Amino acid sequence: MPRGRAFTFTLLAMVAFAANSVLCRLALQHTAIDPATFTGIRLAAGAAMLGLILLFRGAAPGGNWTSALALFAYAAGFSLAYVSLPAATGALLLFGAVQVTMIGRGLWSGERMDAWQTSGLLVAACGLVGLLLPGLSAPPWQGAALMLGAGIAWGVYSLRGRGAGDATASTAGNFLRSLPMALLLVLAMARHRQFDTAGVAYAIASGALASGIGYALWYAVLPSLKATTAATVQLSVPVLAAIGGIVLLGEPLTLRLVLASIAVLGGVALVIARRQHA
Repeated sequence: MPRGRAFTFTLLAMVAFAANSVLCRLALQHTAIDPATFTGIRLAAGAAMLGLILLFRGAAPGGNWTSALALFAYAAGFSLAYVSLPAATGALLLFGAVQVTMIGRGLWSGERMDAWQTSGLLVAACGLVGLLLPGLSAPPWQGAALMLGAGIAWGVYSLRGRGAGDATASTAGNFLRSLPMALLLVLAMARHRQFDTAGVAYAIASGALASGIGYALWYAVLPSLKATTAATVQLSVPVLAAIGGIVLLGEPLTLRLVLASIAVLGGVALVIARRQHA
């Protein structure tokens, strides 16, 4: 892929990933839609968009039920968490949990880290702990726990997707398989079901644009990126989500969040950078 197109696709994909946090928080804070309905519509819109992309390519969906379960767990936890979490805090917790899960899996399978990588991982972990410590600007523990769980689920989903021959086809199939699970969630929370036009529009945008097209762009450009570059550019997602939360939602930028972001993103960046020199 030409360098200019690769840069554009990468930038658009990172903006799309960050937009998921902003759209979800925007819907749950400023419209009547409930998190279960948002999750169901998001997954359905994502499945429809990815299905259209596969139809255009003449490809068939792939995936499996285990990965679909991980995808659903991520999407449900993500929406439920954003009932109470600011966009920036949620994105940082999600990113931190994803990275710790993936690094932890590598260590479990026998990978070794040098002193600098170990220090980076500890700094990142301390950043997450510092963000969650009790205090006036601490996030609600229920929302934080849900987002950490969503991050672990997404980490598992990402690990299971490594080596997939056609990542877009696998993702489309997993979105499709997640729909019965989403329906069960909507039925289980039927007493709380509510929605309006704006909430549905945000959910469709999150599923079709930020998720469906975002993932398609990312998987299209991924073969053109070095592994270290691909990991590094994802550090921008929590930052972009923070900017979106401040500009579009009027969320405050607290000192605790700034320090935690520096620790988490800096620690992960150190692990990634040392992998490049290993």
